[in-house]
Parts: sequence; C-alpha cells; structure tokens
Amino acid sequence: MVVFGIRLFYLQVIRHDYYKKTALSGQLKEYEIRADRGVIEAHDGDQVVPIVLNEQRYTLFADPKYIKKTNEVATLIQQIIGGSQSEIEDKLKLDTRYSVIAKRLSKDQKEALDKLDLVGVGTREDPIRTYPQGDLAAQLLGFVDNEGVGKYGLEQALNKQLQGKPGQLKAITDARGVPLVANTDNIVTKPKAGDRVLLTIDVSMQRQLQDILKTGLDNAKSKSGSAIIMDPYSGAIKAMANYPTYDPAEFYNVEDSEVFNNASVSAPLEVGSIMKPLTAAAALDLGVVTPSASYYDPSYYKIGDATITNIEEDGGAGTRSVADILEMSLNTGATWLLMQMGGGEINQKAREAWHDYMVNHYQFGKATGIEQGYEAEGSIPDPNDGFGLNIQYANTSFGQGMTATPLQMGAALSSIINGGTYYKPYLVDKTTNADNQTDSHKAEVVKSNVVSKQVSDQMQKLMEGVINANYSIYGFSERPTTYLVGGKTGTAEIAKPGGGYYEDKFNGTFMGFVGGNQPEYVIVARVNEPDINGYAGSRAAAPIFADLTKMLINNFNISMRN
Repeated sequence: MVVFGIRLFYLQVIRHDYYKKTALSGQLKEYEIRADRGVIEAHDGDQVVPIVLNEQRYTLFADPKYIKKTNEVATLIQQIIGGSQSEIEDKLKLDTRYSVIAKRLSKDQKEALDKLDLVGVGTREDPIRTYPQGDLAAQLLGFVDNEGVGKYGLEQALNKQLQGKPGQLKAITDARGVPLVANTDNIVTKPKAGDRVLLTIDVSMQRQLQDILKTGLDNAKSKSGSAIIMDPYSGAIKAMANYPTYDPAEFYNVEDSEVFNNASVSAPLEVGSIMKPLTAAAALDLGVVTPSASYYDPSYYKIGDATITNIEEDGGAGTRSVADILEMSLNTGATWLLMQMGGGEINQKAREAWHDYMVNHYQFGKATGIEQGYEAEGSIPDPNDGFGLNIQYANTSFGQGMTATPLQMGAALSSIINGGTYYKPYLVDKTTNADNQTDSHKAEVVKSNVVSKQVSDQMQKLMEGVINANYSIYGFSERPTTYLVGGKTGTAEIAKPGGGYYEDKFNGTFMGFVGGNQPEYVIVARVNEPDINGYAGSRAAAPIFADLTKMLINNFNISMRN
C-alpha cells in the first residue's frame, strides 16, 4: 500500500504534465467497472421477498516483487484470514506481479488488513451473491462464479440481464499498467445495475415442496428426484425442486457438478405410464374412440418379434374401456389406442398421427424455452425412419422409447386439462431495469386447440377416475371428492447405455392436478430408482403427489367444488 501510494503521488502530482502529454501515445487505457448484479425476488403470499442479494466482499492480492520478509507477512495475514500460513507464504513467493492470496474476505477482514499497511499487499472489491433463504430453489436459481458469470439455472439463462451494463474507466497508467485512479483526466462512465427480477415461485410453497420431496424420497429409499407445481392456465411455475440439492452460497464446496443441474428441465427420462393420458387425449381428439368405448383386450399384443404385456394384476384378457386403460394402466390399452389411429393397426398413418400429437401438439422433442440453463429437448422417434418402427411407436404410447423432462410432461398435461391450450412454461413474473422501467410477463400461447374443449373436459373426468379407483394405494385416506383431483402413475424401465433395459431398475413418475371446480395446479413428481416393494409409480411417486395435493388444499386456498 505504501509503495503504491508513493508511486501514485509521484505519477499524479510530480509527473502529471508528462503523462497528460503522452496519454495518446499508449499511456491511456480502458478498464471495465463491473455493475451491481440484479436482485432476484419471489412471492411469499401477498408479499415480495428477496431470495438473492449482493454483498460486498474483497479479494486480497500481492505483488511478490515488493514482499521481502514473506514469512512475517504470511503470519500477519494468516492471523486475520485464517487458513494455512505456509500456503499464503507460497503465494507471496510466486514469480508474478499479481498473486491472489484469498477471496471472499469480509469488510472486517479487509479493514484489519488495511491497518497492517503491508507493502505490496492490497485488496479490491469483489461482490458476491447471498441467499437469505438458504438452499431454497438452488438448482432453479443457479449461482455466480468468481468471475461474475452466471452458471446454471436462472443466473445462466438471464446472465446478460442480471449483470447489467459495466461502466468504463479510461485512465492514464504507470509503466506497469496500473491505473492512476485519482487523475483528473480519467473519464468514467458509470455502470448500470442489472435488472431486478421477480419470479413466479411462492417461497412458502417452494419450501414445503422441497420438504415433501425429501421426505418422499427418504421413504422410497431413493437418492434423487424432482417435483414441480405449475399453473395450468398460464404456464407459471409456482414451485420446482430437485434432490439432492446444495447451498448456492457455497457452490465451490460441491464435489459432484451433477448436483448443479435442474433435473426438472435438464434430465429427460422415459416417462412411463404418465404418457397414457396424452395417448388417450390424442385418440379422443382424433375421434377414433369415445370415452365410453370398449374393446376386447387380449392381455398381450405381438408386434414383430416383440410382445407387449401388462402387469400381472391386469386381470387377464377381457372387455375393457377407455377408463380401464388409465385406471388399470394397461400397456395393451395404450397400444390399442394407437392402433385406432391407424384404422385398427399400427401403420404409417398411426405413427404419423401420434407423432404429430407428440411433437406439434404436446411440444415434445423441443425445449420449452423456460428461463433455465441447460434445458434438454428430450427425444421422439421419427415415424418413418428406422428399424422396428411399429414396436417402437407402440412403446411410446405408454412412455417407453421416448424421453421428456418433468417440465415438458407438466406443460403437456396442462394443455389437455385446461381447455386445450399449451402455454409456454415460465419463471419470470416481472423485471425492472435500472431506469425503473418494468416489463411484466404475459402468458404466451404456444398452441391453441391442442385438444378440443370437450376432450379436455373428458380427460379431467378420466384422470379423476384414476384417483378414485386407486386412492388408497396412492396415499389418500379417502376419495378426495370435495376437490377435483386427477392423476396418473408411471413406472418406467431404465434403459441400459448399450441398449435394452435393466430388469431391476425403475423410475417412478406421477403427474396430476388439483383444484375446485377446475384444475388450479398441475403437479409432476419423479423418483429415481426407489428401493421399495411394488411399483415405483404408485408406491414412490404417488405418495409425493398425494402429500403435495394435501399441502395445496390446506395452505393455498383451493376452493371446494360446488
């Protein structure tokens, strides 16, 4: 500090005229001043609360050329910042003119170091993100690295908006390129702070979702999972969580970078039988079946060299209804629905019709565009290219051989129970820039008439029937007839990297809705590889759905049905 101070005095006062005259010959340089990063807020009932703030911290650096007694200096520094005295000393001996000794120092530590007045040692401001709500929505938010760049989640997706516009410092420098910050010839453009961002999530709902998800995963002896709550009539995400999670304030302590990913949007999976309502909705919308239709189910279908069967409790061959397909989760029933799209068999017409609904109606195979880093698209097989297309498409009718994220499933379900509109899922409710100009989000329609209003009403009733037929298995003590509750389980085989499926590994999924006279919330739950007796969908994922449904009814003013 003393050396720098003396040199600055010399350059600014004694040699000021010289540097003023030679500025145009290479002494005038341009520096960037980092802007304050935008604050992130969320709803908490009727209030708005901050969930990501900025806090000033400091980086300690040294110019080893000026450090003569490295052991003494290292000891003095270690007494203030802690850590290893020997490691500090090693950094003071580096063959460089700029050695970073420590980062993220507090103001108290910075002031204590300033009082030491150590020659060749200095500090610079280095703001960090702080999280008043702890690990709340960690993967959804992401974090900011040591270079001030947003990583993962919202911080990555909105990095440009959040980081603001940096200022500029044009300064005469000394021979080492150090800016003479006190010089009156400096030209400063003030930085412009990043946008203040208000999210759609509710803090209380988010916290309860995280707790319920964690409890459900523990009960299912599963190491990981995800859950989403969203508004089916706008696409707004009300809560979204993954486990395991992390503390974004200490992201640098995370050993497995997979924990950073928001699996709800970045980890597609073969979704299993939660696909069946979408298959049924497509068949109903095409007019090839009606809700009251019945058919003879042989309990298996032979397609090429493959055989499609059901779970052992399906009751065997017999007459089944469209409602039975969902309530009994019949793979053969979903296959039969696909066959009706082809006039009674799986053919090119059936494949193309089902592909059209999956891709152009339900928007599978493409990113939703939600404000998140690393969103995955999922995959849908081409209807006219590849070996074994008929069996491949039969598999997709019950959620195998295709992949989608939990978010994509939630958005697709919303479109078949909200009257037939696919809304783009979103997390940002409002942004306010440094000039106090506000941009409020408006619900964005991606596709109208996904299915007809009539089919949408029919799907509500069919999915409500699934809950009423299986409520005790799913975690309800009684049929939730006072409220509108519908849903569907899924138990999906896990694909092997080299092809085929594991015989003893499954993912459990559940998607459904809850409301009064109409659906108010859509819920999707995913449980990875639970270690339980029974089916992963009904025994692992369904109880999470049931607990989330009860939480929403008890705490978030869902009105009873008329």
